[in-house]
Parts: sequence; C-alpha cells; structure tokens
Amino acid sequence: MKIALIIVVCFIVVVIVYRLLRDRQSGFVLSDASSPSSPIRDTLFGDMPLESWASAGSEAPWSHFARAKRHLDAREKEDAVAALKQVLSTPSLEPRHYLQAWHFLRPLGISPDATESRRVLGVVVEVPVEHGLDILAAYPDHSARYFNFSGAGVVWEHPDSSLDPAIDRLITTGQTVVEQIGPWDGPRPGPPPKNHLRLSFLTPGGLCFGQGPFADLAKDPKGGDVITAATELMQALMAKSQKTP
Repeated sequence: MKIALIIVVCFIVVVIVYRLLRDRQSGFVLSDASSPSSPIRDTLFGDMPLESWASAGSEAPWSHFARAKRHLDAREKEDAVAALKQVLSTPSLEPRHYLQAWHFLRPLGISPDATESRRVLGVVVEVPVEHGLDILAAYPDHSARYFNFSGAGVVWEHPDSSLDPAIDRLITTGQTVVEQIGPWDGPRPGPPPKNHLRLSFLTPGGLCFGQGPFADLAKDPKGGDVITAATELMQALMAKSQKTP
C-alpha cells in the first residue's frame, strides 16, 4: 500500500512539474494530441484507416500501403496481402508501420504466429486531466512522445541513445503484462473515463490494455511496474526539454 501511494504521488508530481514548464520553448511543441478527439492522438496506436495511413507519404513504405489500398479497392485480395507483407519484410521501419500492416492483414485472414502476435511494438499511457489527456507513448525503436493536456508536448525521435534504457524498461514491463493478458476483441475504445488511467500495449495480434482507477492500477503488480517505468520516462523527457536552449 505504501509503495503504491509513493508511485501515485510521484506520477502526480511529475505532471504538476510538467505543467509549470509547459510554456517553455525548450524542446516542446504545441499540438492537439491531448484532445480526446485529436487526430494526432489516433496516430499513436498503429490502427489508422488504410486511406489515411497510405496518404501520409509517397515513398516506401507508404507506397506499399497505397498499393494495398488500390488492390483492395479492385477486390484483388492476394495482391493487397502481398503489398502489406512487403512492409513486414522491410527491416528497420518505424514500429507503427508494422502495427499498421498487421492491422490491415488480420481482417484479410492473415494473422501473426503466437510469438509475433504478443510482441510489444508500442506502449501508450493515457491519463484524463481536466479538459484533455496527458499521453505518453514509447516504441522499441527508442522514439517517444509526451503530450500534455494543455497542448504542449515533447517529441523524441531518438537523436541519441540517452533515453534508450528508460524506453526499454517501459517496453519490457509492457511485454510482461502482455504475456499474461489477451488482446482486445473489438475497435479501440474511446479515451478512458475521468479518474481512470489506461495502459495500452500495441502488438501485431491487436490492442491489449488495462484500465482502472489510478490507485488500483498502481497497486497491481503488473500495472504498477508499467506506471513506474512510464513515470521514469516522462521525467527523462522533461529533463531533456529543460536542457534544450
């Protein structure tokens, strides 16, 4: 109980400090990602509609998604599957590309094997605050984002390896949770309700998540580890923003 209370207090302190810093120009960007209906928020989960994801760029791997859409529009399923599998066979892509490819392949009857289906390719933590959300997202390519409810945020595109350990801890704790729960059977739900926190784990097999009151999740052995790792990463991102001139 004492440990859970410490975790909750630490997380709240981090959020308060961040709000005190949100007007700084150092490393922060303004966005609408913290809005519950934000299109930027929706890009974090690797489950965008094909027409939206395919139109985001013109070169590979975007071109593979665009080709898949053309084939699907022409009812050429096998060719669409081949185009999406080309994304999967391309090394070193941003993890959301692999999540998107599997998101489109599963309805076509193509599923990952048991091991691949549970591989965590992203963790998203959402906390409803006042009129928006605080959102932390991290991926195994060591990129990360933190968006504050105010519209301020910090985007980490892995300019160096200094945050690798913190990101790895969050992904690793998420992997531990996924090994013990199943995927969500249905569309991704809307933002978590007031006074609840949601931990989303993004896998080739689909979305896995845990949700509940903050204190309850913090007391849970699995959820508490994820919250601790998320708090450490948030603190590290904030420290980076303070060092940026």
